Amino acid sequence: MALNLGHQIGVLCGTPVAEHGGEQPATAVSAAAVWRPQVPLANLRCRRLGAGEIDQMSPPVSPCRSPVLGATRPDLSVACQALVTDAAAETAEGEVREYGGRAEMGMGKGVPVYVMLPLDTVRPGGGVNRRKAMNASLQALKSAGVEGVMVDVWWGIVEAERPGEYDWGGYSDLMEMARRIGLKVQAVMSFHQCGGNVGDSCTIPLPRWVLEEMEKDPDLAYTDQWGRRNYEYVSLGCDALPLLKGRTPAQCYADFMRAFRDRFQPRLGSTIVEIQVGMGPAGELRFPSYPELNGTWKYPGIGAFQCYDKYMLSSLKAAAEVAGKPEWGHGGPSDAGNYNSWPEDAPFFQREGGWNGPYGEFFLTWYSQMLLDHGERVLSAATSVFHGAGVKISVKVAGIHWHYGTRSHAPELTAGYYNTRFRDGYLPIAQMLGRHGAVFNFTCVEMRDEEQSGEACCRPEGLVRQVAAAARAAGVGLAGENALPRYDETAHDQIVQTAVEGEKMKAFTYLRMGPDLFQPDNWRRFVAFVKRMGEGREGGGQCREQVEREAEKFVHATGPLVQEAAVALMNG
Repeated sequence: MALNLGHQIGVLCGTPVAEHGGEQPATAVSAAAVWRPQVPLANLRCRRLGAGEIDQMSPPVSPCRSPVLGATRPDLSVACQALVTDAAAETAEGEVREYGGRAEMGMGKGVPVYVMLPLDTVRPGGGVNRRKAMNASLQALKSAGVEGVMVDVWWGIVEAERPGEYDWGGYSDLMEMARRIGLKVQAVMSFHQCGGNVGDSCTIPLPRWVLEEMEKDPDLAYTDQWGRRNYEYVSLGCDALPLLKGRTPAQCYADFMRAFRDRFQPRLGSTIVEIQVGMGPAGELRFPSYPELNGTWKYPGIGAFQCYDKYMLSSLKAAAEVAGKPEWGHGGPSDAGNYNSWPEDAPFFQREGGWNGPYGEFFLTWYSQMLLDHGERVLSAATSVFHGAGVKISVKVAGIHWHYGTRSHAPELTAGYYNTRFRDGYLPIAQMLGRHGAVFNFTCVEMRDEEQSGEACCRPEGLVRQVAAAARAAGVGLAGENALPRYDETAHDQIVQTAVEGEKMKAFTYLRMGPDLFQPDNWRRFVAFVKRMGEGREGGGQCREQVEREAEKFVHATGPLVQEAAVALMNG
């Protein structure tokens, strides 16, 4: 996930919530207390080694201008309580009443908005976490005109204990809940570990039997030049080797997707409309070059190459011999600094560094091609499995915007994107996706250059424009996400400008559903944002204030819906 210096991730905060509609007052519940992440998230600061900190404040949030919100605040507080109440018991969920759906809100041919569900939506062992709260929350999203939701389908939950044994129970419940409410689903085939990246609020490891094999053969894990292993994702160097209980990693991914298809065949193309295929850490097509776990990397470090497991080194050695330079096959550049270096600190990445020489061209071509070949293998399996199923296939690419303004683009290079001042590294990715008819999903759409660190040469807007141009040139659809939780109008304006008024996106996925989203001011802005996205260019003549005024009635209508669901939760 791309990082934003100016918007630090802190502890989720909420307001005490009291029961409504009953004779006896309920004990106040704090959203912050119940939704506190299991893994504390460190503040994101830009730290230059040997220099001072750069710390920017988030842009100011516009004050509430609505005379209606005073009335809706209690109801939205109940929404927060629904979100944070842990209800294990099954409920008798009746028919869903819609308030302010897409037709009622007058949504035209704009960009549909999806919302990411919490990472722990389905718990290990099966079942939907906070089931009643999830039902109430999904109804609230539907009432706002949201097209659907995105959910991680974790390899480490579904095929946790033994190879070939899949437990879809919790996901079956969730898909049925979405179907009843009328929301579509983007299902992420999450073949990576949860935990260790920005925004990871829980830990879900790879399947137990995969970890057992990695313990026997540590070279199944990505490895850096210092011998540090990364267990977020099986090294792509062994994609085609039968090292996981007799199957190759690529076969494991294909079998998992096939089992998903067979289990959810009746929902494909109707409720489940998109399959996002996980390709690496955080589900992104990249190497784990900037791992946060244990403080290994801190923003805005350049990261480190991940090519030192024996399988990657074997491939590198073969490539060097073919090139007639066997001396180049012993590893990556020795002068590439460390995880937290800046480009000027590492000779390889300096302005006239080795990245732009014969050896650099050889190594970076090989390194990035390994990533592209991995994408080809897994995408070929996905398109074969889901052919004719009526779902879109998408792949997520990381928005690595720091040091983008330098010549070498060091953090992109260590992640596997061979993108420099003199070479377009995103066009080959887009062309690879185009060969399989996949959508190019990109992050950091909400960011503005002026919000980022000038010293770290952050250029998110330029990066997004480059990716959009690559997608256009390759004839592939473009979709987007925000990299970090943002509920302010500045971020919303940037998303609308990029996704609707600029290179129109196929869809936008909003990160993430949680108690902060249902806070009154945030919810008002979100409803207006969804409306603006849905109207597309047709609504371009309306000012933001006008859109917000029109959205007020839908904000107000959300209250009874969420309150009804929350009362059922408290009485169930």
